[in-house]
Amino acid sequence: MKLFLKILSLLLIAFYTFTKAQKTPDSVLIKKAKLEIYDNPDNTIKIGEQLLKKSHDVKASINLYMLLSTANIAKRNFEESLKYILKAKELSQKTNDPKSQSGVLISVAIQYQQMELFSKSLETLNEADQYISKIPAKNPERYIETAASYAIRGMIYKSQSNSEIALEKFLISIQNYEKVPLKKTTYSNMSVVYYNIGYCYLNLNQIDKAQEAFLQSIAFARKNYAKSLEAFALKGIAEIHKQKHENQSAISLLLKAENLCKNTGDIILNEGLYKELADNYLAMGQQNLYQQYNKKYLEMRFKRKQNELKSINQVINNHNKETALKSKNLKSYYRYIKIGSVLLGCIFIVILLYFIIKIRKQNKKFQKEIQQMIRTS
Repeated sequence: MKLFLKILSLLLIAFYTFTKAQKTPDSVLIKKAKLEIYDNPDNTIKIGEQLLKKSHDVKASINLYMLLSTANIAKRNFEESLKYILKAKELSQKTNDPKSQSGVLISVAIQYQQMELFSKSLETLNEADQYISKIPAKNPERYIETAASYAIRGMIYKSQSNSEIALEKFLISIQNYEKVPLKKTTYSNMSVVYYNIGYCYLNLNQIDKAQEAFLQSIAFARKNYAKSLEAFALKGIAEIHKQKHENQSAISLLLKAENLCKNTGDIILNEGLYKELADNYLAMGQQNLYQQYNKKYLEMRFKRKQNELKSINQVINNHNKETALKSKNLKSYYRYIKIGSVLLGCIFIVILLYFIIKIRKQNKKFQKEIQQMIRTS
């Protein structure tokens, strides 16, 4: 009996351990995938695809599609990123959750901004703002989505060399992020915004403020162990040293940044680092190293252009599909109007004929009555 109880207790412990293990892996895996999104996006994609295969919940699937889209943006694989975010957008239309709908649209806007389709990005942001306004005022998600919206607008203005307006948008973004209980994903977002603030100040020749912003970017990146974001900020500080003709200091920072982001596969980051290294080596007269990094820079630039072309082709195809669908819907709409008009016309004619026949019958009846009266008189 005692042996039986021991076996039973062991079985119960094993069952408890198994069921607990069954409950926790998904949340643990998602957390791991989010933490590695910038430094090991391939692993994030692998985890996301595994979880997506067994996901039956709409909101969970939307979040996984967005995760996969962001991971592909980190790799600058815009074609794959666009594919996933459009699936998330399609699913979000089946929900009545403004938080989910605005979040997906913000991700779509980021995609278009990364591809330099700025008018499409702004159009999508305006659409997202309508859903953000429906999120309760005290909900942290409202501040997060508002912050993201202003951050993307800032990036668009920065890309158009309008640093003053961009800076205004970025500072509003930071104000909104500061209203949110800080968590690791917020740290990463704030790191990105401060990095862009640094470049705005750099473009406005406010060197001290630029350095301060880049240091803030590094601080937030380290809180989330986001090595690639730290590398971006180091590249910014290196550009300050290059402006001051402190080329060796710039190179040291750039090599550190290159080492930090070696696993990310971020084409744009690598392209920027290789260009800066090439420029600094050229300034120091080290021709061999200049040629080495300039070649790497040109390779990364070509790869990025290829990715962008593929993505733009996909955007065009998607736009054509949407236009074709709208055209089909319009044709159906006008066909129904036409059928409705014909039916209404037929009903009107039937009613008109009914009254004509009725009036004619009444007239004949009146004529008979009149003739009858004439005869009797």
